[in-house]
This record gives sequence, structure tokens and C-alpha cells, in this order.
Amino acid sequence: MNNSTGTHIDMEALASSVAVLQSNIDHFFLLVMGCLVFFMQCGFAFLEAGSVRSKNTTNILIKNLLDVSIGAVAYYAVGYAFSFGPGNIFIGYKYFFMIDMPTSLYSHWFFQFVFAATATTIVSGAMAERTEFAAYFVYSCIITGFVYPVVTHWAWSGEGWLTEGPPNETLQYWDFAGSGVVHVVGGAAGFVGAAIIGPRIGRFVNGKPVEIPGHTVPLSALGGFILMFGFFAFNGGSQASISQSGDGVVVALAIINTTLSGCIAAIVSLVLKRSLKVQSWSLLATINGALTGMVAICAGCNVMEPWGAAITGLVSGFTYIGWSKLVLYLRVDDPLDAVAVHLGGGLWGVCSVTLFAKDVGVVYQFNEQSWKQFGWNAVGGFAIMSWTMVVAAIMFGLLHLFKCLRVSEEIELKGLDVAKHKEPAYPSMAYGDGWGLDSPLANGNGVVYVRDVANGNGVVYVRDVDTEMKDVSKTPIGNSVTSNSNSFTANETTTGVDNPAYQDKVDVSTLPL
Repeated sequence: MNNSTGTHIDMEALASSVAVLQSNIDHFFLLVMGCLVFFMQCGFAFLEAGSVRSKNTTNILIKNLLDVSIGAVAYYAVGYAFSFGPGNIFIGYKYFFMIDMPTSLYSHWFFQFVFAATATTIVSGAMAERTEFAAYFVYSCIITGFVYPVVTHWAWSGEGWLTEGPPNETLQYWDFAGSGVVHVVGGAAGFVGAAIIGPRIGRFVNGKPVEIPGHTVPLSALGGFILMFGFFAFNGGSQASISQSGDGVVVALAIINTTLSGCIAAIVSLVLKRSLKVQSWSLLATINGALTGMVAICAGCNVMEPWGAAITGLVSGFTYIGWSKLVLYLRVDDPLDAVAVHLGGGLWGVCSVTLFAKDVGVVYQFNEQSWKQFGWNAVGGFAIMSWTMVVAAIMFGLLHLFKCLRVSEEIELKGLDVAKHKEPAYPSMAYGDGWGLDSPLANGNGVVYVRDVANGNGVVYVRDVDTEMKDVSKTPIGNSVTSNSNSFTANETTTGVDNPAYQDKVDVSTLPL
């Protein structure tokens, strides 16, 4: 009797310990996956920095940093409550500032926060190089704290109208990792913002698009690779647990399908770009194609067989190229092609899951129920896009009306880094090997930089080793200018300057000021 009782007590204790272990493993799984998704912010930062001109690098990087900084505060205050707090079919209204929120939801909060930050980051890329910094604070707060959370409540809270489905129907909105919930939101808001703010100066001339290349392709490529890596956690982590039977298989399937869809989309985009008038093997198009494929597979990566993911990726390549051309046709300037990747890829993903879902998709059943599911997902995608565009139009429209949305023409032409941040990403004085014209000469008398920046007809600035600047743009040729007791001559070649230490002409016309 005693042994039986002892055994019974031991089994209860063991079951309790196993339950605790399972819970901790699931929390740990979500936190680790969330950290990897957070690392995607680094990918976005590199991709966006490489895709803009060097004069706007600091500006785009600080905006990426503020995605998570502002986003964390907004999501802590109201975002999670609107998303997953108990409420009605439209919005939640509990857990503001995490008050009364169960501690068991902490890991879930973190994982959902990094998703929210991702949606906001998409917008910064679409509106890069001409947006007022203050405007970024506004739309970052609203998208992370309101627009995205409402959509999340519709689709993922368990009580939203998309989850409940239409009356008298056994339909639910299918979107495992956010093709619609995350990427359509970001892409739609980016499209509206880019359309209202207008194109960058020089992007369209006489109605025709003019390429404005980013300043470093390697940085863009690095960002693309980091994003591809992050998508494995983005999609695999959406299972939200790893301790239950079958969890590991679902996570593995999601990651495999993400790989296939992204890689096939990359190849298709590369070939399509080569087949067009450009006639080149484009690295940037390949990167964006891969990202489009990974965006599209988010919705169905857990329920498709690998062949379905392959077809999803194949269509994604065409989707990216087609949407990219459509955006240009509409004269919308999107420096990152974010709209094509996220809005185009997201909408295709919302549809593809209903086509290729194993055993129940249209391709498998081709019956009334499967087509109803396709229709409900299409309704969901359209509703998400419409909601986001309407709120974004009001928000960006008001910012534009009060002249708070776009920087001045002068600042846009000169660059935002110095004007807005006083921190150029590539300060000229930080470069040099210690032996060139940018280093002090032996006797302390020497020219550091001189540059013809005006019209090619004369030396404009001379700088001595003590960094004092002298404007010599109006100094007659042959006349001298004194700076810190050093004398320099505005020479007749207009490409050099007298070097007092060596008494010869040194061509520094190609050196940055």
C-alpha cells in the first residue's frame, strides 16, 4: 500500500516536472527564434544602407535603429493589447503597458514585437532619402502601435473576424507566418507613403524613370543574406512551440519550404531580369527575388509539400518583376523595391496557401469548400491591404498637408546625413594611410585637401593641416591665401595647389573634401 502510494506520488511529481520542462523549452524556443528574427533588423539596415546614396547612409541606419526603439515602446504601451488582449472581433483592449498580462505570455510578447518591428522597417525603405526625420517618429508609432496590431487581432488572436470566418461557414483565414499580416501591411503602407511623398529629385525625367544607384552593392548583398537567414526563424518560429508531438516536423518543413521558395524565386528573377531590355545578370534583382519568394511562402510554409513551395517560389519570381515594373509605371519611387517584395509577394502568398495546402487546397480537392477557402483568404488579403492603405493615406496625407513629411530640396540634394545628424557615414578626414596629402608633413606646413567642387574653373577650398578652411573660389589665379601662417597659391591648372613643403604641384582634384 505504501509502495503504491509512493509510486503514485512519484509519477505525479514526474508529470509535473515534465510539464514545467515542456513549458520552459517552448518559452526558450520562442525567445531564441525571436532573437534571430530581431537580427533581421541588421539585414534590413545593411540592405537599405547599400541601396541609398552615401550622403543618406546615417539617416537610413538610425531609422532602422528607431524601428525597434520606437516600436518596442509603442508595442509595450498599446500594441500588444490591441493585438492579443481580450476584446471584440476588431480589436483587443486589455494588457496595456503589460498590466495584468500573465507572465506566461512574456515570450509571446517578444516574438510578436519583432514581427511588428519588421512591418515598420519595410516602410522606411520605400520612403528612403527624402523623408523628414520627425515624420518617421509619427508613422513608426502608428504602424507599430495601431495599424499592425489591429490586423494581428483580426487574424491571429483567436477572436478576430478573419479567424472566426463568415457566418455558417467552417472557414478561417490561413496565414501561418504573416504573408498578409506582416508583409502586406508593410508593403501597402510603404506604397502609400512613397506615392504621397513623391519621387526623389531626378528619379523621373520627362516621365521616364532614371536609375539612381545605391552606393555599395556589397552592403546590400550582405543585408540580403542576413534577411534570408532570418526568414528561417521568422517562418520556423511561427510554430510557437517545440515540445509537442509533431512540432519538430512542422518547423523543419517550414524551413525547407522557405529555402526552396526563396532560392527558386531568386533564379527566376535573375533569368527574367536578364531576358528584359537590361540584358544583365542583376545581383540586386536576384536578392529581391529571393526575398519575395520567402515572403510569399510565409503563409503556407507549414502546410505545403515541398513541390508546392517550389511552385510558389517560381511564381514569386514573376511576381517580383511584374510588381516592380508596375510601381515604376505608376511613377512611384521605391528605392528598395519594398512594395514589389512585400506587397506583391505577400498577396501572392495569401493566395498560394489555399492552392497548395496539403490534402485540402484547391489543387488537391478542387471543390466548393476549397474555393471558398481561397475566397476567404483573398478577402482577408484585400481587407488587410485596404485597412492599411486608408490609415496610411490619412496619416501621410496629414503630414504632407502640414509640410512635415518631406525634407527641403536643398537638404535632399546635399544629403540628410550632415543636415539632419551632423554625422556623415563616410567622413573624408577619417580616410588615409598616414603618408598621403591627408597627413601633416614633416615641418607641419602642408595642404591636406583641395577640391574643385563648383564648375571646374577654379579651386574652391583649401584646407591646411590644422583643418582651417579658406574659401578661395574668388581668389585670382596666382594670388596667395594665408591660413594659419601657411601660404597657398591658387594655381593656374585649377587641379592642384602649391605644396610649401615640397615646392611642387600636387594634383588633388579627385580627392574628397
